[in-house]
Amino acid sequence: MIRMKDIIREGHPTLRKRSEEVKFPLSEEIRKLGGDLLEYVVNSQDDELAEKHDLRPGVGIAAPQINRAQRIFVLHFDDSTGENLSMVAVNPKIVSHSVEKSYLAAGEGCLSVDRVIPGYVPRYARVTVKAFNLDGEEIKMRLKGLPAIAFQHELDHLNGVMFFDHIDSKNPFAEIENAIAIERDSAE
Repeated sequence: MIRMKDIIREGHPTLRKRSEEVKFPLSEEIRKLGGDLLEYVVNSQDDELAEKHDLRPGVGIAAPQINRAQRIFVLHFDDSTGENLSMVAVNPKIVSHSVEKSYLAAGEGCLSVDRVIPGYVPRYARVTVKAFNLDGEEIKMRLKGLPAIAFQHELDHLNGVMFFDHIDSKNPFAEIENAIAIERDSAE
């Protein structure tokens, strides 16, 4: 089981590398990696398990965050958030996006960042995405709101980009033109 000690922190070089495409058919090692990442976010959202294993809650985690520079991440939103999405995304891509932007009013957080970094992170409000699941089947879906923001956050990890790279350093709370605020707790 992945624990907080397995998650590398900002400053680690793997977090700034572009991850490698995953080859198909998927190896058992990659299938296990996908399952382990998903297990972490599911467990991190269970108050009892999170406390027992000292897990910081998150809605997503990418392979580079456990020092594996491979293009795979997971997202998990249970029914309680109203989003109900659980996915392992292998070789994910954004195939189209809205002109309209969105951002989390409370800001973004990250399991690899141990400090609060205030500011708005502009993201596309709606994205159409493609990825492969652990069975090698292509998934195509449209996301908006928190799932769209989380997908973009995790995809950034695969490209060596951290969420705070998007924050305006001179004016972190500058109004973002043509953007809607998503009122939500900060999310990884």
